[in-house]
Amino acid sequence: MSQPDQDRTTINSTEKAVTETLLSPRFYRTDYAALDKIDVSPMRREWDAMMGEFDVDANREHFRKEVKFDAARMSPELYAEFQDFLVSSITAEYSGCVLYQEIEKNVDNPDVKKLMNQMARDEARHAGFINKSLNQMGLAVDLGFLKRSKKYTYFAPKFIYYATYLSEKIGYARYITIFRHLQKNPERQFHPIFSFFEEWCNDEFRHGEAFALIMRADPRLLRGRNKLWIRFFLLAVYATMYVRDHSRPELYNALGMDPTEFDYKVFDITTAISKQIFPLTLNTDSPAFRSGLENMLRLNIAIQESKNKGGWWQSVRRIGLSAQNAFYFAKLYMLPVKSNELPDTVRMEPAW
Repeated sequence: MSQPDQDRTTINSTEKAVTETLLSPRFYRTDYAALDKIDVSPMRREWDAMMGEFDVDANREHFRKEVKFDAARMSPELYAEFQDFLVSSITAEYSGCVLYQEIEKNVDNPDVKKLMNQMARDEARHAGFINKSLNQMGLAVDLGFLKRSKKYTYFAPKFIYYATYLSEKIGYARYITIFRHLQKNPERQFHPIFSFFEEWCNDEFRHGEAFALIMRADPRLLRGRNKLWIRFFLLAVYATMYVRDHSRPELYNALGMDPTEFDYKVFDITTAISKQIFPLTLNTDSPAFRSGLENMLRLNIAIQESKNKGGWWQSVRRIGLSAQNAFYFAKLYMLPVKSNELPDTVRMEPAW
């Protein structure tokens, strides 16, 4: 690829990463003074053990390996969806890196400062590794430009805890499910990045554990009205994943996976893990839950089709479609949930 062409693909990939949609990963800011007051002393033994794992840094060499791949083997449809998958993944990883770096820079609390330094280290490696894979496809994301240009959303600290815990645990569940599937079906591994998912998902699991300990150190975060927020974030993360995965049919066809079966398996794993920390779980096996997600998927497809058509009438139509989408989200939110008694044991080991 010539230098002008390479520059153009870098610009296109970066523009895709910067573009804001309802489903795209976001960059966050928060209340650093509140984070500075975190007290993990009630969980000191578990905290020190976890930080010992961060210090060992078992994946130090893992993400320095090179990824070799010929993108010409892909169909145009698979290429586009796989690119979208990688760009979305790098945006999510790098947004975490930026958030953790900002927290580290703005707090004096030694426990929080060290944790954020280690997590930023891991996320930077993940983002850089994905960028190497994009480079093998003649693409790249300008991470410096992304940091400067992406819109930032303010999240209260507890929202950071809930959302980050879930995103890390669901990331673990996704990566380990894909990795185990490809172990059984090696002919479906169309790109070498999937072979790195086992070690990668262990980073995700550990990151989630860090936020689990922060929440267990302050039980108020898991009681009273905060249960409503936990319920909201569980539903938001699951619904977003379901809609996003079903927008990539060629990707899952290439992997030999049904996106609906995959998503519900990931939900099951995430639900089992989250029982260690959340006082409630969603009943994802409920027919009402499943039909609600299907309705949201149908509406999101219609919204995207409307955007592609353009015009003032389509803008009006999207208002109605978005209102329907909000209605179905609210219906899902009101479905009965399962109460969960928190166990005495805080740490769980990856077991899937």
